[in-house]
This record gives sequence, C-alpha cells and structure tokens, in this order.
Amino acid sequence: MNWFVITIFAYFLLALEIIFDKFLLSSKRISHPAIYAFYSGTTGLFALVFIPFGGHSINFSEIIIRFISGIIFIYGMFSLFYALSKSEASRVTPVVGAVIPLVVLFLSLIFLGERFSPREILGILILVAGGIWISYDFHSEIKGLFKGFYWSILAGILLAVSATMFKGFYLHDNFLNVYIWTRVGAFLGVLTLFLIPQWRKKIVSSLLKFKKPEKEHKESGVMYILARATGGLGSFVKERAVSMALASVTVVNALVSTEYVFIFFMGLIFSLWLPKIFQEKKDWKNIVQKILAIILITAGIVLVSGRG
Repeated sequence: MNWFVITIFAYFLLALEIIFDKFLLSSKRISHPAIYAFYSGTTGLFALVFIPFGGHSINFSEIIIRFISGIIFIYGMFSLFYALSKSEASRVTPVVGAVIPLVVLFLSLIFLGERFSPREILGILILVAGGIWISYDFHSEIKGLFKGFYWSILAGILLAVSATMFKGFYLHDNFLNVYIWTRVGAFLGVLTLFLIPQWRKKIVSSLLKFKKPEKEHKESGVMYILARATGGLGSFVKERAVSMALASVTVVNALVSTEYVFIFFMGLIFSLWLPKIFQEKKDWKNIVQKILAIILITAGIVLVSGRG
C-alpha cells in the first residue's frame, strides 16, 4: 500500500475521532485543555508495546532531540486545545490546518532538502485553500480575529516543527523506533503540565472521576476511550505514511483537507439521525460553499497524488 492511500485512511480515522468527540461535548471530564493534552500524551505511551518489533537504543544526543520533539508536539496539542476552548472549532481548525503545511513546506525545504515541482506546490496551496473554504464559517456574525486566533497560529507552528523533526528522524531510523522515542518525549511534556498548580488540580480531579464516575459519565467514558483509540490509530497511521521514503511531510500534512471532507459527509449523515448533536447547516449558501471546497480539494489531490 503506498503512502497516499495510507494518508487518506489516516485522515478518515481522525475524522471519525472528531465525530466521536461530538458526543463528548457535554462531558465535564475533559473540559480543560490541560486535561486533553494529558490524555493525548499519556495514551502515546502505548507505543512502548512496539519495543520488541523495532525498538533499539540510540545515543544520548539523539535521545534528547527526540524527547524535545515530543515535548514540542504535546505543547502544540495543548495550544490547539486551548484555542478550541476559546473559540469555535469551525474558526480554529482552518487556521491550524493552513499554518501546519505552509510552515512544514518552509522547514522541509531548508532542513530536509525536499523539492517540489510547480504542479505539487500548486496542489499544496489548493489543498490549504480548500481546507479553509470547507471548514470556515463565512456566514458567522462574528467578524475579525477570534479569541483563540493566536493560540491557533502557535499550535500550527509547534505541530509543524514537530512534524518536520519526526520526518528528519525517519530518514535515519526505522518508523517504530522513532515513534517510540518521540512518544516518550510527549509523555515527558505531559509531566511538565503538573508544574502549573491550576493545571495539576484539573488533571488530578479528572483522574479521580475514573475511580468514582458519575452516572452520566459512564457512557461518555466508553465513547471517550473509543474516540482516543480511533484518534491514536489515525495518528499512528499518519506517522507511518510520513515515514515512508517517497512521502513528503508537507504533502501529507496538506492532505488534512480530506479530513474536513470526511467530517462534512459523516456530519451530514449523522445530522439526519441525531440533529441535536450534529447541526449541519443545509441552506443553499452552505451547500454551495462545501461543494466548491470539495472541488478545490479534489483538484489539489489530483495535483499531489502523482508524487513518487
């Protein structure tokens, strides 16, 4: 299976995670960005099960740099969750989704020596434009910069830096070993969250709820585990795509636009079943916006899919 197919499958799984998360919006257990970041980093420790299949020791300087990349990743996730706590996902997601591939493009040209044809660069830019177009709420009454705007920019930059570093590691080591060491680094990043008393209190309080879960949290707990498992698998598959020799880390991240397409169609289907949870707008302006965006994204896919 080539990197392109694997990437699309990864974004399908990540879109499914978003759908599952829709059911968790009323849960008090995951109401703070530090809690989201804590569970994201902690579940990454499952990477340790891969030690017998590809893990091996590396020198001290490599360990440090891989830990740093993992810490940057977890703070990128924290910034993303913080932005989402300040504003609507429809405003945060397109900004982060646009910043990541553009920053990765810049960094990969300088540090990874990646080269792109004019066709590929056009495809990347079209994918970014399509991602913004399909997910941004152009009809919102709120104008100007939203509350989480700067956190969204920071999230995009940090996640782009970590993605570029991961790709650099993959060029010199096997996928599983890189995945293991960087996820341990992410967990170390999680531990630093405990240095802030307010965040530590939130995380500990969340953990105590697993001991004595409230009645209304039992179902959300199962859904949360399902969402994290799906998201974890999606992230793993995406990283596998990035690690492949012919894959460009820039193109893989630009293809996040396909995730928005999956979210749109799944949200549309679920809105017929659970309209109170999935309030997908069905007015003609919104439908035209989505159709045009999907056409853009399809064009971008065609332009970048021939790579390798």
